[in-house]
Amino acid sequence: MQRLRIRFSRGEEIKYISHLDLLRLWHRALNRAGIPIAYSEGFSPHPRMSLAAPLALGVTGESELMDIFLDKWSSPHTFTSAMERQLPRGIKIEQVFNIALTMPSLQSQVRSAEFKVGIETEKEQAEIESAVNALLDKESIPWQHQRDTGTRRYDLRTLVEDVFLADWRKGYCNIMMRLRCDSSGSGRPEQVAAALGFEKYPDVIHRARLILQTQ
Repeated sequence: MQRLRIRFSRGEEIKYISHLDLLRLWHRALNRAGIPIAYSEGFSPHPRMSLAAPLALGVTGESELMDIFLDKWSSPHTFTSAMERQLPRGIKIEQVFNIALTMPSLQSQVRSAEFKVGIETEKEQAEIESAVNALLDKESIPWQHQRDTGTRRYDLRTLVEDVFLADWRKGYCNIMMRLRCDSSGSGRPEQVAAALGFEKYPDVIHRARLILQTQ
């Protein structure tokens, strides 16, 4: 048994496919590449592969992480060469490395995520910087949004670790956010943008990095 950790990017071409569809895409590519993926035991075996944290529809990402268990050993180089011929445009493998079988699950190690958010705006640079500082100075930001199961109410501030204005030009800005992303809650960049006073939904939401407990 072998455990590989894959670092990959998800580009514009596939940013509207769901979390489950992305897993199915990887599974089909693994089968076509002849990679001996391991399966769970029981009445309904499923491939032993898991993504660190799902990406919302419309969000691109780099340095995305996924763990895959193999029945037979494969070198990272052999794995990458075989998979690159099978993966569609929009997915690019950045790195593959071995992980100890005894390591905690990938999902349990995720602590936060860094995002780059691009927004059209008529706000001036000083106004945006003032809004960012005001948000960070707040102890609490009561928030709510509708879900299929009803209205969810929570403190948005507890999900925000850091925010800063990365660059600004007339009519557009890019904001960097580091948001909590763990079993207790995950920050959503579009909600943080709304809390900053932006009326338009972001044009671009790009997850730049996942931060693990071991990092």
